Amino acid sequence: MKRDVVIIGGGIVGLNCAYFLQKSGRKVTIIDEGDITNSTSFGNAGLLSSYDKTPLSYPGVITNTLKLMLKGQSPAIFHPTLSPKIYKWLLNFMLSANEKRTKKTMMLFEKYGELSLQFYEQMIKEHNLDFDYHRNGMLSVFTEEKSYKEKLKKYNYVDEDRFKVLKFDELQEYVPTITNKAKGAILFKKNAHFDSRKVMSELKKHLEQEGVEFILNERVEQLDIRNDKIKYIITSNGNQYRPEHTIMSTGYQTLLSNQCKKDLMMTPAKGYSITFEMPKEFVPKTSTLFNDLFIVMTPRKDSVRLTSKLEIGSNDPAVVQKQIDSIKSNFFEYNRAFDMKGEVNWTGFRPLTPNDIPLIGRDENIKNLTYAMGLGWLGMTFAPAVGSIISDLVSNDKTNAQSDGILLFSGFYQ
Repeated sequence: MKRDVVIIGGGIVGLNCAYFLQKSGRKVTIIDEGDITNSTSFGNAGLLSSYDKTPLSYPGVITNTLKLMLKGQSPAIFHPTLSPKIYKWLLNFMLSANEKRTKKTMMLFEKYGELSLQFYEQMIKEHNLDFDYHRNGMLSVFTEEKSYKEKLKKYNYVDEDRFKVLKFDELQEYVPTITNKAKGAILFKKNAHFDSRKVMSELKKHLEQEGVEFILNERVEQLDIRNDKIKYIITSNGNQYRPEHTIMSTGYQTLLSNQCKKDLMMTPAKGYSITFEMPKEFVPKTSTLFNDLFIVMTPRKDSVRLTSKLEIGSNDPAVVQKQIDSIKSNFFEYNRAFDMKGEVNWTGFRPLTPNDIPLIGRDENIKNLTYAMGLGWLGMTFAPAVGSIISDLVSNDKTNAQSDGILLFSGFYQ
């Protein structure tokens, strides 16, 4: 069964690659092992945090994490393992936690995050898609005095278009549940949020209408590689697809990249979300990041979602109630109590690189293979930018060296 461009993986990155490739005139097929209705993208907070948000590996992250561990509030959990790859990843993570790397990463976040926001806004306008999209900022709430003062040092100037330091009564207007245990808050005005569930559903429906083929509930088991090209994609159903070009967008799963002898510097990081209804008078005005706790609270049209946790070394796909309880405990330490009605708990694995820079670009040896991997917790934030870069690379038959997007924003070249 011959195909033009086959995308393996139907998460937000895979859908955006399909969107831009289809617009460029390519015939696109997406193969996914599930029905894509419960992927990591569906469990995302929906916070598009391209502006004024530090990467996970920032100066002082190790000290701050240890401090929170002692208080029982750390979002990070490490399970001891015999896998040398995870320790290699951790070493690279620590080496990335420096001022120079952080500044560079934040500039890239801003460049490609703004591009993605513009693409989302264009999709909504051009195709009348309902993303429940709001560009009304990201509120960053600080629960540690030290981190708040350090942030204030960096924002010790006036820029009314970019940010505003809130007084406590202003903070209460944005987050009615907040208590005076919070140390301070800054509204970063250029960020946005949406309902990740709606984005995935609306984008999939649009792609189907435009002729993109979806092959769902079919796991790709093997790549038949001959003469430096993928000859066949072989699935669990015994089907064999012959691609002109293959894009690997398999999230945290590296079975297929291992078959291509590509050792990706990436690890699965387990995260959780709690989606619920709350009294309308308590709903936050905008997506709120509890900076020191790594908890995000995002309002949606009919619910609110909390996301948190960064669990390294786990391969357990189940929701662990202990972690749900921990998120609630940390959250209610700084917020007034209320009932979470209709609570739905979810967990999934994020494909995390040591410096939050994605692994995108052509394979150096397999001529018809391109990677679109490693977006971690920022898949929603950067997926359209990555999709446009990949489409330009493939549709115009460019090498990695000919793509500014690849050279600037790929972890293969950082």
